[in-house]
Amino acid sequence: MSDNYQAVYDAIRSRFPSCDAEGAIQSVLRESFGMAHHLMSCVAQDHSIAIAEQARPVVVFKPALTQDGNQWCFLFGENLAEGVAGFGTTPALAAAHFDKQWITPGTKEQP
Repeated sequence: MSDNYQAVYDAIRSRFPSCDAEGAIQSVLRESFGMAHHLMSCVAQDHSIAIAEQARPVVVFKPALTQDGNQWCFLFGENLAEGVAGFGTTPALAAAHFDKQWITPGTKEQP
């Protein structure tokens, strides 16, 4: 195996005498490690976002989702007067409003 490697290495060096193979390999490895570090940072950030999303009140307490006309409503409890509700023109907006209402009780504001 080493004889073949040496022959290939010698052939390449004879064709490219000014090529710094070691420097090129080191450069590629540095870039690869840099990219791997960046990808791991992205994965860690995505993981943190996923954990935060799973902790949202709308996810934890699983309120009922209904639609009334053009409004969506997440309701936790028996009725609007006693429960916590979030309204919006989309389920995502209703979920965000529900989270806000859960965190700041007593404010019966519309989104």
